[in-house]
Amino acid sequence: MQTKIAIPEAFQISNQIHQKTYLINGELRTWNGKSSEVISTISSTDEYAHTILGSIPDMGEEEALEVLDTALAAYDKGQGVWPTMKVKDRIECMESFVKKMEEKREEVVKLLMWEIGKSLPDSYKEFDRTVEYIYDTIEDYKQLDRNSAKFEKHDGVYAHIRRGPLGVVLCLGPYNYPLNETFALLIPALIMGNTAVFKPAKHGVLLITPLLEAFQSSFPKGVVNILFGRGRAVAAPIMKTGKVDVLALIGNSKSANALQDQHPKSNRLRLVLGLEAKNPAIVLPDADLDLTVNECIAGTLSFNGQRCTALKVLYVHEDVKEEFLKRFSEKVDALKFGNPWDEGVKLTPLPEPGKPAYIQELLDDAKAKGAKILNKKGGKHSDNYIWPAVLYPVSKDMRVYEEEQFGPIIPVVSFKDIEEPLDDMAESNYGQQVSLFGKDVYTLSPLIDTLANLVCRVNLNSSCQRGPDVYPFTGRKDSAQSTLSVHDALRSFSIRTFVAFKDNELNNETIEQLLEAKVSNFLSTDYIL
Repeated sequence: MQTKIAIPEAFQISNQIHQKTYLINGELRTWNGKSSEVISTISSTDEYAHTILGSIPDMGEEEALEVLDTALAAYDKGQGVWPTMKVKDRIECMESFVKKMEEKREEVVKLLMWEIGKSLPDSYKEFDRTVEYIYDTIEDYKQLDRNSAKFEKHDGVYAHIRRGPLGVVLCLGPYNYPLNETFALLIPALIMGNTAVFKPAKHGVLLITPLLEAFQSSFPKGVVNILFGRGRAVAAPIMKTGKVDVLALIGNSKSANALQDQHPKSNRLRLVLGLEAKNPAIVLPDADLDLTVNECIAGTLSFNGQRCTALKVLYVHEDVKEEFLKRFSEKVDALKFGNPWDEGVKLTPLPEPGKPAYIQELLDDAKAKGAKILNKKGGKHSDNYIWPAVLYPVSKDMRVYEEEQFGPIIPVVSFKDIEEPLDDMAESNYGQQVSLFGKDVYTLSPLIDTLANLVCRVNLNSSCQRGPDVYPFTGRKDSAQSTLSVHDALRSFSIRTFVAFKDNELNNETIEQLLEAKVSNFLSTDYIL
């Protein structure tokens, strides 16, 4: 007989969540069709069994196209209430939403832990960081509007330049940051005056449930529309219509390419993409090994390496290879595995049931081609996990070198000449970030100058990461398109547009009357405090 394991009362799932509504045209409409089960790889009993968390609507093409029509109607060829609304009124809607969102903190955090296995501190951090991102976006938007509250004059022509919306956005977020990274797309898209169709990620979907009412009550009808289902079943039909103006996706380049190909007029499609990466660490002979090992542990294994910004290959100079690998392997084996709410836990269950088997495939391939697992626990299986394996020596013919593993496996390559990792990075399909460990300024200087042309962020004696969110987040090659940050995202989801007029008596008088009448929301010099 199975017995329940001790789970703190605050984190217990007492009732399954059967999501029976979706958001369309400002209405939480009841779904009566097929549903998909939502499971967690975390067990509630001493004998392992996955936990059924609830279910979500399994929607299809018919519903997807109806939701799209609603977003199109709300935009109304740029004449809709939302795209023509005063900036301060759009800000009020967003402030209303974020205040309601804050009330759902505990519910969302609990679901983050159960759905994707994110630790309790990291789940709180994701929620709080998202709220902070929204407030920062509001403040940056106010400043953007203040900067636009003026006229410029060149060659006898006046211009009143602002940023305007693009149209309808299809928003698809990732499972590893189903709240933060999804909202880093959705929030700036909305506040700039676009309307949106949003489909939550494949894992981390129920955590949107507590926020549906906040979306429904904070924005005009049709501005935010939320549907559920498989990407192939709902996103592809939407793209085929050619009526989507922006594809906002954080995920895999194959998915992004497939969706782009569905659009009949891809030249009219704005892309805001955060895609995969294979971020390397380069450990130079004079690196501070204590610091380097700690940063590489965080870089490779925070959230089990399930981050696009994770360190996915370590290049270690031959002079320090043995000492680094010894210390690093010991640290990996000393990490604590457990459920997300366990105190001090660093490794947690993998949310994708098939991930341990995939990691094992990479291990088998690497071992068959000459790599060894250096840490004692490396590759050991449990019901919902496979222990991180430190693999060395790794060569280019191994799958783990080529593929973005997105999980707990750490390939290590040694080098004599710095040109080796630099050449590898230049040949790579990816170009997001790099971590560079060393102290000698005369060695570091030319390296930084080169690396800055291969990736978009060089982390000096620090692991790769996305934040702080005020800094640009982007990548070269297959790693990204457009830039996300509080500042940049507002620009990625908008376009510069302006009113121009020649300097003459008629125009000047007309503009003065327009400003005085305060009937145009676009042509305005009002200053938002």
